[in-house]
Amino acid sequence: MVLALLPAAVAGATVRDDGGPTVRLSVKEAGKGGTLTVTGRGWRPKALLTLLICGQNMIGGTNSCANGDGRAVTTDAHGAFRRSLAVAEPPKPCPCVVHVSTVTGAATAVDAAFKVAGHPVAPLPEERTGGRLTVLAQPRLAGSSGLLTWFGAPPQRELTVTVGNLGSAPAKDPVFQVGTSHGVFAPEWEEQQWRGTVPAGKKAEVRLPVELAAGAHGDYLVSLKYGDKVLVEQPWGVGRPWGVTLFWVLLCLVVPTAVFRIGMAIVDRVRPRRRTAGTGGAAGTAHRRGTTPGGGSAALPWFTPDTAPSTTTTTERPTSKGSA
Repeated sequence: MVLALLPAAVAGATVRDDGGPTVRLSVKEAGKGGTLTVTGRGWRPKALLTLLICGQNMIGGTNSCANGDGRAVTTDAHGAFRRSLAVAEPPKPCPCVVHVSTVTGAATAVDAAFKVAGHPVAPLPEERTGGRLTVLAQPRLAGSSGLLTWFGAPPQRELTVTVGNLGSAPAKDPVFQVGTSHGVFAPEWEEQQWRGTVPAGKKAEVRLPVELAAGAHGDYLVSLKYGDKVLVEQPWGVGRPWGVTLFWVLLCLVVPTAVFRIGMAIVDRVRPRRRTAGTGGAAGTAHRRGTTPGGGSAALPWFTPDTAPSTTTTTERPTSKGSA
């Protein structure tokens, strides 16, 4: 749960007076189904922003906002914008705010107070922690990628930081926000509560798990935020899951081969087999040699003589004169 409340506007007026980004609302109250106009100045030029209506002054992050009814807008060359926003009831009771934040680049957010007519109102939850925490030592990401990560499982690490309490009150069970960003995109924050107490003037080692999406690879930035202050930014280089590539390569090789072998087996079973006229023994051997079992020649089935066989001429031997 977010501990420090973001600056809030009064009656829809500008919410920052330090020369930073400002937000102004056309009306300070409207019911569900109505619309209001949100204008802003002092933002980064050509920056992409999101506009949300949130309950409980956005304590608890975007879980308190009507995310499905949010709108996006891009600032002009001078860092100004103007956008209409439909009024929707947030999942948490009021007091409510219109939350404007950057999507890409450095994280910047401004809230303007707004009342959703007819929406329940409840007291804000009490702060569960106190003190002012700061980082005293260089953070580190512990852990390594296993075999499952090589095949596309979500990469996991443990962020370890040493924090000190500079305040006068102890920080009991502090709630941090761990964010991961890739490239130029803004961090995606996730709230994590650390179980323990950091006494005033003391320090403690905090360990928080960090997990990316399945198949994530490339250069990431892990951020740690306490309240509205970013305490840590730690780079994290994630290797490519080559096991997934290897799997698809093998799949492209094995599947066609298996299909081909199965097809050939089916063809071999379906096609008719040729039968041999002669079978086994002397008769079969004689047939293969083209002779009859008695030693005579067997006529080939495809050969038909064109003429009748010639007669054999008998030559008489001369007899001797003395013979009868």
